[in-house]
Amino acid sequence: MSRRLGSLLVPVCGLSGTTYPVGTRVAIRGSGGSVDGFVDGDWLPLAWWEFADIRSEDAVEG
Repeated sequence: MSRRLGSLLVPVCGLSGTTYPVGTRVAIRGSGGSVDGFVDGDWLPLAWWEFADIRSEDAVEG
């Protein structure tokens, strides 16, 4: 299974209480209207309009 990455389009609060700003990269699990997002182990319940998928070629840093 390939890794799916996204970027937040709005600030989102994680389960830890930390609010992540626009542009934060998140690991995405699931599909449909709501998905699970993760930032350094913190869970972010995300709706489809709160993030944008990052194409694999855009995710490569370097």
